[in-house]
Amino acid sequence: MSHNCAVDGVEKIPCRVFCHASDASRAIAGQIAALIRGRAGEGRTCVLGLATGSTPTGVYDELVRMHREEGLSFQNVVTFNLDEYFPIRPEELQSYVRFMREHLFDHVDIKPENAHVPDGTVSGESVADYCRRYEEMIEDAGGIDLQLLGIGRTGHIGFNEPGSGRSSRTRLITLDRVTRRDAASDFFGEENVPARAITMGVGTILAARQLVLMAWGEGKASIIAQAVEGEISTHVAASFLQEHPNAQIVMDEAAAEHLTRRREPWALGPVDWDDTMIRKAVIWLAKKLDKPLLKLTSEDYNEEGLQDLLANCGPVDSLNLRVFRHLQGTITGWPAGKPDHAKQPGDRSQPGDHIFPKRVLIFSPHPDDDVISMGGTLIRLVDQGHELHVAYQTSGNIAVFDDDAIRFSEFVGEFNRRFGVDPERTAQLEAHVDEFLKQKSPGQVDSEEVQFIKGVIRRTEARAATRCCGVPAERLHFMDMPFYETGRVRKKPLGEEDIRITVDLLREIRPHQVYAAGDLSDPHGTHRTCLAAVLRACKEVENDDWFEDCQVWLYRGAWQEWGPHQIEVAVPLSPQELLRKRVAIFKHESQKDRALFPGPDPREFWQRAEDRNHGTAQLYDKLGLAEYEGIEGFVRWKGEML
Repeated sequence: MSHNCAVDGVEKIPCRVFCHASDASRAIAGQIAALIRGRAGEGRTCVLGLATGSTPTGVYDELVRMHREEGLSFQNVVTFNLDEYFPIRPEELQSYVRFMREHLFDHVDIKPENAHVPDGTVSGESVADYCRRYEEMIEDAGGIDLQLLGIGRTGHIGFNEPGSGRSSRTRLITLDRVTRRDAASDFFGEENVPARAITMGVGTILAARQLVLMAWGEGKASIIAQAVEGEISTHVAASFLQEHPNAQIVMDEAAAEHLTRRREPWALGPVDWDDTMIRKAVIWLAKKLDKPLLKLTSEDYNEEGLQDLLANCGPVDSLNLRVFRHLQGTITGWPAGKPDHAKQPGDRSQPGDHIFPKRVLIFSPHPDDDVISMGGTLIRLVDQGHELHVAYQTSGNIAVFDDDAIRFSEFVGEFNRRFGVDPERTAQLEAHVDEFLKQKSPGQVDSEEVQFIKGVIRRTEARAATRCCGVPAERLHFMDMPFYETGRVRKKPLGEEDIRITVDLLREIRPHQVYAAGDLSDPHGTHRTCLAAVLRACKEVENDDWFEDCQVWLYRGAWQEWGPHQIEVAVPLSPQELLRKRVAIFKHESQKDRALFPGPDPREFWQRAEDRNHGTAQLYDKLGLAEYEGIEGFVRWKGEML
C-alpha cells in the first residue's frame, strides 16, 4: 500500500511512500516491466539506467521472478549503469559488473552486448575519452527511458559528490570521505576503498525521460527531506531532481519520516487524530517548546498550529494528561510482567502476569546485538527469574579482523602443543592460517578454516557476554542462518531453510515472549533480513496453541532508537544496570575499540547504546516523567510484515 499525496509547495519532487521496502520494490519492478513490454509491443528498444548497492536488489529480485514465472523478456532491453569504482577489475568481489551479473544479468535473457557498466580497467590516460564514448553510447541507444537511482548520505546520485554541477557529464571523480566510509564494509576497511570512480554526471542523469529514486530505512530520512523539501544545491545532487518533469522518489515509511507530511502533518492540513497522532503532536510540541507535557497551555497549541487538535481533543489539561499518562504507563521495571508475590499496592495488572516464570527468546541478528540493544532488559529478565534463551541468527564471522584470527590460531597452537593434542594437524592448520592471511588480498573471501575460526571467536564472545548476565550456556542457540554464510558482505536472499530453522527453534522453546531487532538502518541489511525471518516464522506458528500466550517485541539500539510516541514499553535502567550492560558489551572484544564494520557512526557500539539509553531517559525527564539513568524502549509487533 502506498501513500501518494504530493504536498504542493512543500514536496518539490513527487513522492510515493510504501509501508515496506519490499512493497515499494515490487511496485518499481512492475513499472519497469510495463515499460519493457510496452516498448516490445511497439517493436522498440527499452533503455534502462541501472543502479547498484543494497537499495535496488529487491527490484532486481522481482524482475528476475517476473522473467522466470511470467515470461518477462529482456531481449529488447539495453542497460547503462550509473557508475563503477576506478580502478577495479570486473571479477573483483566489489565490482559493479559482478554485482549486476549476480543480481540481474545472469538470471535474465538480456543480450550480453546490451548490458553496459563503466569500465574500471581503462588506463588513466584514456579515461576521459572513455567517458565521452559512454555518453555517445547512451545517445546512440536513443537515450535512457527510465533511470533507477539510490541516494547516498551526502545526497549523491551515482557518485556525484557534493559540488557536482547541474551540467556535469560522465567523468572520473574523487570520492568523498563519507562515501568511502560508507563503502568500507564492502572492501573490509576504508583504507581498501578506491579513491576514485567513473560516474554518470548530474546532467547525464537528468537527460533520462523518467527518474525513479529509491530510499529505504531511517538512515536515509534526513537526506531525503533535504532533497525533496530543500533548495536545489550542488551540495545535495539529488535536489536537482526537482527540475525534472518526470521524476519520482519511492521510499518506505522509515525513509519518509523526516518529510513534513510525516514529521508535522498537521502543518499541511486536517489529520485523523488517532492515539498515535495525538501522542506524536503533543510530544512534538513539548520538545519544540522545551516544556514538560503538563505545562503546555492553550496558547502553545494555538501558536504552533495545533488549534485543530485542541478543538477536537481538548480541553488542554485533559489532552496533556492523556499523553502524560500514556508515557507513564509505558514505564515498567518488570518487562515480562509482575507476579502476584512481587506486586506492590497500586501496581496495575498486565496481560500475562499469571504466567511466571516465562520462557523468553531473544533473537540477536549478530552475536552482540542482544547486549548492545537490550542488555539492561536482558539482565533484568534473568534477575527476575525468567527462563531466558538467546538465539544468535548469524555467525558474524566476516566482522572479525584477520589479526584476531591469527592470534587465536597461535593460542590454540600453543595450547595443543602444551597438552599434546595432535601436534601434526595443529601445525598444518597454523601454517594454513598464517600463509592464507599473509597472502590474502583486500576483500578476498576467507578460507573455510579461517571463517570457522572467526565464527568461533564471535561465539565465545557471545558466551562470555551472556555468562556475565547470568544466562547459562545451554540456553544459547547459534543458528548460523544459511543466507549469511557467503563469506562476503553481500548475502544470499532469505531462503526457506532460514525460515525452517527459525520455526523449529520457536516450536522447541514455545516462548511466552519473543524479542527481535526492529531497527532497519543497519547499513549491511542483515538486521532487516533477520527480522523478516522472525516475522515470517511467527506467521507460520501463529495457529500453534502456545502462540496464543506469546507476545513479540521489537527492540532497537544498535543503529537508532524508537521515538517516544512509538514506545509501548520503556524499561528504566539504574546506573549499576547500565554499567553491567557495558561490561557485557565489552566481552565482545573483537568489536571493541574499532569494529570492522562500524557503519556511518564512528563511536563504539557501547557508546552508541549508552548515549541512546541516556537520551531516551533524558527525554522522558524533560517531558515531566521520572528521571532515570537510562531507558530501553520496545514496540509490540502487531502482525504486519516487511
